[in-house]
Amino acid sequence: MPYQTFGLEDVARYLHLSPAEVEGMVKRQEIPFEKRGGRLVFRKAEIETWASRRILGLAGKHLAEYHQKTTRATQDVDRRQALLPERLRPEFIDASLPAKTKASVLREMALLAGKTGRVYDPDALLAGLQQREELCSTGVPGGLALLHPRHREEYLFESPFIVLGRTVQQIPFGAPDGRPTDLFFLVACPDDRLHLHMLARLCLMAQKTPLLEELRQAPTAEAMYDILINSELAVL
Repeated sequence: MPYQTFGLEDVARYLHLSPAEVEGMVKRQEIPFEKRGGRLVFRKAEIETWASRRILGLAGKHLAEYHQKTTRATQDVDRRQALLPERLRPEFIDASLPAKTKASVLREMALLAGKTGRVYDPDALLAGLQQREELCSTGVPGGLALLHPRHREEYLFESPFIVLGRTVQQIPFGAPDGRPTDLFFLVACPDDRLHLHMLARLCLMAQKTPLLEELRQAPTAEAMYDILINSELAVL
């Protein structure tokens, strides 16, 4: 639940970091925290937002190193190296999303997610996407956005999934490079650690392979699916 708190060991495990690394971030005031009776406390809702924002901002060596950490740390949750085959299907991809504004992108992506059959409450999912975007855009450089709800309670999703929409025109979405966005992933995963791992995996694929341009050139959803599967294999 959003009001839950983490202790030092718990937040380190959630973030795929060591307690020492988290303590260093605390000393540098890089992570939201509180002190209660000399004990470090981290609010789950604040950490969720901070963690996803941090991953979306990683690049190069730092992203690759973090992805290695998340890969090792999630082996007890999911031993499969490839994440996409179990979470993405060709029918989860819309190659010509008609949205023309940020608000309509969120609505269209929530509708697309509802078609997977894995969403218990599409209205709650849309509200979560809107709340997350109000905090900070999930757009990243290169014309890509990695949408996800602010909170990921288990009652929202039957099982984890990823959907992808390619808009017919580029849309201003608040990406840090100032470029418009036309490729929108929606990442839905109730498991906190796997959620961060999935974000790191998609960011790495976007940066280390020609994924984005290939997705823009692909003629069909089926072709886009094959590109994604091959891109993930390339980074593995």
